[in-house]
Amino acid sequence: VQVRLKSSRMNRMVGTPERAIDVLRQFIGPTDREHLVVMLLDHRGAILGVHTVSIGTMTVSLVHPLEVFKPAIMSRAAALILCHNHPSGVARPSSQDRNTTRRIAQAGKLLCIPLVDHIILGEGYFSFREAGFLS
Repeated sequence: VQVRLKSSRMNRMVGTPERAIDVLRQFIGPTDREHLVVMLLDHRGAILGVHTVSIGTMTVSLVHPLEVFKPAIMSRAAALILCHNHPSGVARPSSQDRNTTRRIAQAGKLLCIPLVDHIILGEGYFSFREAGFLS
């Protein structure tokens, strides 16, 4: 389900993970399942919208590049931020999280829709960009 943000948030620039996390935490909310969402950004880095890609189980959510990039292409997004939650509260990435990030980043390069960050939400958060996995 594509969700357009209220006009006060539409022009909000996403320069740091903390700014994106505000919106993403509200969008996902408290839940006992993994939710994989994509935040769509325009060419200035303003939020166009947020889209749920998949809802998984307590420990896993399915990720396919087609499902991640479909809303980005349809919304004419210039970039995106991938985000998922860890219901356990531990925001540390798994090897599967690292592989997924690598695959989505490669697909983004081919489509000219760069993956700006992949954020894992838990009691805290983990930013692949801050950790140096994405440049």
